Amino acid sequence: MSHPYFHALSSARKYGGNYRSYLPIHNWFDETKKSFCDFRHRALRHHSEGIFLCEAIFGITIKNSDGKDIPVRLIGEQHVQEDLGRIPSAEDWLKNIRPERWMGGQVQKLEE
Repeated sequence: MSHPYFHALSSARKYGGNYRSYLPIHNWFDETKKSFCDFRHRALRHHSEGIFLCEAIFGITIKNSDGKDIPVRLIGEQHVQEDLGRIPSAEDWLKNIRPERWMGGQVQKLEE
């Protein structure tokens, strides 16, 4: 899917209530487009660790407009599966990074 709005509509069809109940979660997953306006933005949150981080931020459940408690983790899983067809791990994304010298940090001499 290309926009959080469409993910939110999908959540409303699946769990009930109005799409606005789900929009903050779907916006959170896709706000990384500020850094990368292509598929790479997904490497930052579209994985199992990102789903658990979402739950830590938004809570275990949200109450939709119908008054029903919906597990945040299920909403996050739905978002990632709709975008990628599966839920990858953070390792799945990170193992494809080509190491560069600067990534290892620099040894700094301490002044006495």
